[in-house]
Amino acid sequence: MHTWYEKAVFYHMYPLGMTGAPKRNDSPETVHRFNELDQWIPHIRELGCTAIYIGPLFESTSHGYDTRDFKIVDRRLGDNDDFIHFVSLCHESGIRVVVDGVFNHTGREFFAFRDIQEKKWDSPYKDWYKGVRFDWGSPMGDPFAYEAWHGIADLPALNVRNPEVKSFLFDIIRFWITEFHIDGIRLDCANVLDFSFMEEMRSFTEPLKKDFWLMGEVIHGEYSRWVNPKMLHSVTNYALHKSLYSGCNDHNFFEIAHNVRRLEPLGRDLYTFVDNHDEDRIASKLNIKEHLFPVHVLLFTLPGIPSVYYGSEWAVPGKRTSSCDDMLRPAIHPAEFHDLEVPLTGRIRQLARIHRDHPAFHRGDYKELLLTNRQYAFSRSGSGETIITAVNNDENSCSLSIPVEGPYTEACELLSGALFPVENGRLAVTLNAADGKIFLLSEKPVQPEDTDLDGQNDK
Repeated sequence: MHTWYEKAVFYHMYPLGMTGAPKRNDSPETVHRFNELDQWIPHIRELGCTAIYIGPLFESTSHGYDTRDFKIVDRRLGDNDDFIHFVSLCHESGIRVVVDGVFNHTGREFFAFRDIQEKKWDSPYKDWYKGVRFDWGSPMGDPFAYEAWHGIADLPALNVRNPEVKSFLFDIIRFWITEFHIDGIRLDCANVLDFSFMEEMRSFTEPLKKDFWLMGEVIHGEYSRWVNPKMLHSVTNYALHKSLYSGCNDHNFFEIAHNVRRLEPLGRDLYTFVDNHDEDRIASKLNIKEHLFPVHVLLFTLPGIPSVYYGSEWAVPGKRTSSCDDMLRPAIHPAEFHDLEVPLTGRIRQLARIHRDHPAFHRGDYKELLLTNRQYAFSRSGSGETIITAVNNDENSCSLSIPVEGPYTEACELLSGALFPVENGRLAVTLNAADGKIFLLSEKPVQPEDTDLDGQNDK
């Protein structure tokens, strides 16, 4: 029996950006923008997503990762009751909710840091942060020095090895589970968090809620150091993310296939994506816009837990600058959904439904079947089914003869419902330029699914 997260399709929400909230949290008033976020839930469900990663959420000074208070929803978004209501609406719609856990650092307005500013060496919190010393000053004018994430003085680094800090943060997690009923945590900066802290977090959360999911933000490194039975369930698959867009841009499917092979079998547990709140949007990264479709075919059928970043379903563009991420995090109002609709939107609906409905994509085995610079075919097998994905990133159509193992006689192309014969252990198909197809193999003729252009069943 698969856990909810093994078969999930995620939708990634950056609430401060998508609601157009002020960049600075300077007003004492609470603005209830969760009323707007609630309106996204039917769209997310209709898109085919079964889980949401939303964050940052908690009271902060600017971008959300400079936390002031871990127990209060950011007043630019609403209050705790608003978030409780949001989670309940998600759960009623069969959607799980995962939040950002920013445990590596705080903002300078966090109570413990302010106490050190006031009491200096007499503060009981002087050991809550890394590298605090009173024989030196900080770049911000404090009469003490401290370590900060990436040297950014606004983000003083917590000492999570301190038992008091650890106890405080675990109490926060318990509060989030009991108060908001969340289903998991995405650990910000997991690549620099202390390993023993994450191990204890896993032991702490497992008894609190069944199938509570811990996913870490990790960019570089050997992912198995984080993803194992003692630590995290998943991490962000930046290796696949990079190869997906550069493999298409460079007409080099070998790069993608190499990363998939390298990460097997761990890849099935990894959180996969083509863009997020820190990366240029995939619609701006791809040199050929038509590659948006095959890139998403790969996202939903390669090993991993796929995620769609808000706006990607409408091919929203956006590139960061050296000083600003705003273009990656645009305000989009629910009233705009219909006007934003593009052909890719319906395709993603289809792909999400196919991923959701076929267990071979959840923890199924991966096998490479055909590989050139511009064509790539592979199978996923599990739970009594085998599915073949074939993609083409060439500017021209191509004909492929894909090897098929087993007593299969026919294949149903799941995006179109078309039937293809399997003859002499080969599946012969033609792919258009920048195309992708997904084939469910059968030992006997199968009825094609009744599917409309938007990927919704007519039944």
